[in-house]
Amino acid sequence: MTLSELPNLGLKSQHMLALAGITTVAQLQELGSVVAFARAKQADARVSLNLLWALEGALTDQPWQTVAREHRTSLLLALEAYQRR
Repeated sequence: MTLSELPNLGLKSQHMLALAGITTVAQLQELGSVVAFARAKQADARVSLNLLWALEGALTDQPWQTVAREHRTSLLLALEAYQRR
């Protein structure tokens, strides 16, 4: 399976991940959505939280809108904890 086959990840998202050195599903799965998002954000400051929702949705097979609505707080807390390390 390739990144393009995952839900929520269009060409723009794939490009953002590639800038962060994430080019395979295995890499994304190993890193998880929070770390992958943090790396993409570090590679390009214009990356928005929509990518975090999309990545989590891709990994959990949920629409990004559902992730944004139902998992926003837990993902933001995880991101904050990761960034403090």
